[in-house]
Amino acid sequence: MALANLTTHPQFLLLGLMDGTNAHPLLFLLFLSIYLLNALGNLSMVVLLRSDRALCSPMYYFLGHLSLVDICFSTVTVPRLLVSLLHPGEAVSFEACFAQMYFFVALGITESYLLAAMSYDRAVAVCRPLHYGAVMTPRRCAVLVVASWVVAHLHSLLHTLLISALSYPLSAPVRHFFCDMTVMLSLATSDTSTAETAIFSEGLTVVLTPLLLVSLSYAHILVVVLRVKSTGGRRRAFSTCGAHLVVVSLFFGSVVSVYFRPSFAYSARYDRLASVVYAVVTPTLNPFIYSLRSKEVKGALKRGFRWRASSQDE
Repeated sequence: MALANLTTHPQFLLLGLMDGTNAHPLLFLLFLSIYLLNALGNLSMVVLLRSDRALCSPMYYFLGHLSLVDICFSTVTVPRLLVSLLHPGEAVSFEACFAQMYFFVALGITESYLLAAMSYDRAVAVCRPLHYGAVMTPRRCAVLVVASWVVAHLHSLLHTLLISALSYPLSAPVRHFFCDMTVMLSLATSDTSTAETAIFSEGLTVVLTPLLLVSLSYAHILVVVLRVKSTGGRRRAFSTCGAHLVVVSLFFGSVVSVYFRPSFAYSARYDRLASVVYAVVTPTLNPFIYSLRSKEVKGALKRGFRWRASSQDE
């Protein structure tokens, strides 16, 4: 029996977004619509940024990668959420659960660093407009994107290894719609103090570093903008940052509220709702926020529609 316990991995029963065992077809249709909207919006943004030469600035280079991350980020969790809405309590294998955790954490961290890179880009554009081309070179932009991916996957690998090494019951109910770090720590039957300490310290570095970079960038922007005497000049400066600031507030606000609370304050219901914000809602809104607030993206969309209409007429 002892040998069987050592060689048999536990299974996790995902209870989904709602408590209970009842199916929720209306919620299924709602989240399916959101997911399809997410895929359509972000894929359209990727194609548009790749095909339109007018959108070749560093800001749109970062935005293209952010849209790609957003598609993958939602794909890691939403399909499992849809299944749980129709079939609550579906069993998930040990390997599948921690694979999902790995990619979820990696993509979430990548998004946070890409948002930090975009805030740095905005700070250079507003504060050093004459040197913008010299500072935000294609090489530097590529380095920032590659570093975001590499750092994210290294941190995610560490977190996943630490949590997967803990002991779990052979059949553990997961009060969530995906295998999240906080949930898995609460399910562990072995001592989690070492893992929690390591993850919390690493989490401070991973989340607070991009958040600090974003804060410093916008503080610099604010100082420069307040020196501008004309109201029109201030409005133009803030308009270049408005969309990014909205996205940053939604993403970091919900992430910090979930992962930087003491363990005794853990609430499954709150975590599930907050997770919907940064894992489902924010990735869906991102392309629409940027397209609605960017004249360049609106112009590219109009050009694309005109080209399609003319090609059909021919």
